[in-house]
Amino acid sequence: MRRPPGFPMLTGRESLVRLIGKRRRFLPNRHSLLSSASSLQSCLNLGTDESGKIVSLEDRGVLSLPERKVKDSGDGVENGECVLKTAVSDWVTCPVCGKKVRGGDYSINLHLDTCLARGTKRKVTQRTLLQLNFSPQPKIQVSPFELDLEQSTVHVVRNNPHEDSANGGHEVDKIEIGDGLLLNGCARSFGSECQLARKVESASLSPKKVAFHSDIGVDNKDIFGTVVETFIVGRKFSDEKELKLGMAISLLREPENVKDPSAIKVLSADSGCCLGYLPRSLAQYVSPLIEKHCLSFEGSVTSLPNHNHDIVPIQISCHGTIPCGEGKHDDVDSIKCLWTSILQEVEAARKNPPSMTKYQQNFSLLIHEVLNRSSNLFTDDEKLFMESFTSLSDDSQRLFVRLYSRKGPWFRLSNISYPEISDALQAVNELSGKGYMIPFDCTEGLQTDEMMGILRVLTISELREISCMPKKKGSQNSRKKDLIASALCSYRDGLCPVLPSVLLDKAGVCVKISPRAETVFWRAERIFFLNGEQDLSTFLLVDLGAVKYPTYNCTISEQIFSSRSQLLDYEEAIEVAQLMDESLDENHANQVLRCLKIADSRVDLPSEHVSRSSIPGSEAAFISCFTASWVYSKVILLGISYLERERRYPDAINLLKQLLDCFPSDGRRGYWTVRLSINLEHLGFLDESLSVAEDGLLDPWVRAGSRMALQKRVLRLGKPPRRWKIPRSFEITKWKIKEVHVQGRPLNCEMGQKSRFYGEDGEQCGVEQLALQYYANEGGCWSGIHTESGIWLTMFGLLMWDVIFSDVPNVFRTKFQIAFI
Repeated sequence: MRRPPGFPMLTGRESLVRLIGKRRRFLPNRHSLLSSASSLQSCLNLGTDESGKIVSLEDRGVLSLPERKVKDSGDGVENGECVLKTAVSDWVTCPVCGKKVRGGDYSINLHLDTCLARGTKRKVTQRTLLQLNFSPQPKIQVSPFELDLEQSTVHVVRNNPHEDSANGGHEVDKIEIGDGLLLNGCARSFGSECQLARKVESASLSPKKVAFHSDIGVDNKDIFGTVVETFIVGRKFSDEKELKLGMAISLLREPENVKDPSAIKVLSADSGCCLGYLPRSLAQYVSPLIEKHCLSFEGSVTSLPNHNHDIVPIQISCHGTIPCGEGKHDDVDSIKCLWTSILQEVEAARKNPPSMTKYQQNFSLLIHEVLNRSSNLFTDDEKLFMESFTSLSDDSQRLFVRLYSRKGPWFRLSNISYPEISDALQAVNELSGKGYMIPFDCTEGLQTDEMMGILRVLTISELREISCMPKKKGSQNSRKKDLIASALCSYRDGLCPVLPSVLLDKAGVCVKISPRAETVFWRAERIFFLNGEQDLSTFLLVDLGAVKYPTYNCTISEQIFSSRSQLLDYEEAIEVAQLMDESLDENHANQVLRCLKIADSRVDLPSEHVSRSSIPGSEAAFISCFTASWVYSKVILLGISYLERERRYPDAINLLKQLLDCFPSDGRRGYWTVRLSINLEHLGFLDESLSVAEDGLLDPWVRAGSRMALQKRVLRLGKPPRRWKIPRSFEITKWKIKEVHVQGRPLNCEMGQKSRFYGEDGEQCGVEQLALQYYANEGGCWSGIHTESGIWLTMFGLLMWDVIFSDVPNVFRTKFQIAFI
């Protein structure tokens, strides 16, 4: 978590951090957003004093005071704090005491509260809770989207890559429909984009079982005697290291391989020693031919590698006979389908050089998947820029992906050393020439941020050498950030004007990702994963087997971002969210206020917000999470928590009301309603606080804990004589829960640490184990485990597996989806 130690956790901060994901190194709209915040129209009535603390602008004499509660001996209204402006009505008769009262709604309500507190006899009947409708709203039935493929000719095409090891690899399925292509459920026409996508292997996508048609045109002569070119991988697991050109080889099944049940060994025909393995993508089709259909494969080594562990090109051919006779038709069709898949794998391997590293393949896959599915979200220049990545040399591609995945922003060439990159300097020159990287140049005017980035790549000893600040007697800076601050201070004060040239001499060649590449590829990464929590490391986790995603189909008929302008608005909202997060880290109150004003001024009105989602039901709620307004709502929620901590309740109330008005269908409406009722109570508006709580119970989006909290508030605020009757649905809140006291010997009582106790057996344990031991000793008939609902969720997932992962359009959109509609 990117927060300094001891920073108070605000409500909404965690969700905002997950929304942002990995912080961007370059925000293209940072300065324009912050500079324009002062001229925005907002309902906020805040400013900052000289110390940076948020204060009300009325307190500073900038704006006129809103209506205040005035002292009126006849009405019993006392002076109080500033409240929100309300319309002043004519004289009204108090229903409790019968006196004439004039003022706003808050003044009248306060007078009524005073009369009720005195115990004055009630003269009129107020609305009771029994008159409210607490029945849940009927759910809207949404008819599923039906994809009609009856009139289309469907051919399933396997496009599996080869691999650099025998223990990894996955594939992606392409389905041809007539003259078009359906890639992962998204229809595309044959063109340059699809041809470009075929050059990229999908090494990290989960494999899927595909039913092939039985009428594929493959004859017996196409199977036996046909030479297939492939290669040997997994050379580090081989028994014989020396190879000879033309060495005869044979294939042997290895079903006991724990990492790959379809593994096939490549043996030397003379010595019988293991030379390595077939690629997994090919072995999954060859193994059934050997094991089930009793076919054999022989071949020879066609080329020798430069290193012992490199792949070895080989040729293999199939020998045997296809079964004939009655009842063998299914076996013949199965053999033909498997052989077709083998030929497709070989063709894919020919188009995809095996020299590409895993992360290089994954990055290329990400680019081409985004271009295939969402090319309309990029300009022609951006698409050409992304496509030019495949034209770079292998060293340049690998270096860019390596540095793009690191924090940066500046990287020292002398510290760049990767075994798969032969010439880093040449790769840097190529990337700089193509606009992917920017080298450090001291001839141009440097900003403080750039100089700070270069100073961070230096060691402590180098920073001490270039520090031009006069050292005080007896002082010796040892922390890196102090040395950097000292060097920058010396440069600003004119004590070290040659600092840029000194940095160039000390650091050598330094490069960073260009803003153009940073923006384009961040956008592609966001579109591919559809969240900020996942990045290129997700591919690595799948390749290593640390995370396994279920097999499901991605059928997409409605795009998340309908236009480029909508995507740009969403990206700008993410920038505001990151600025808000950074401001809270630095405790910069003025910048927090600016971000809050930006979010407040850009939240859509209800009509505009609803009209953007053309799909009814839950799918519209899902797509609305990718709008700028939804992101700004998260910024506002965090700002509300900040304002509440500063005790600025009127402004928090304004923002909460705006959220409730602008987002009629949001899962956080329950929390917003609870906070609105609480803040109104803080200002002394008990009647309005009670009304908000009662209205919140009628909201179908208020659920679970928020509904319970509102019920308790209604019971507490609606005591007689304000409310006389309680609906039966509230009886559950009056239940007395039986309390059981378990005594334990604590080991620690420190804040922020999990409590530890001595258990019944004298061993250390947590509070959950202590409770389990207590019930186990109650007659010996109790036993249990602490799982935090893990067992029930697992059982639900197993029982509903087919339903959860059924083929419903627009539910699964990525191969690494962590949530669904």
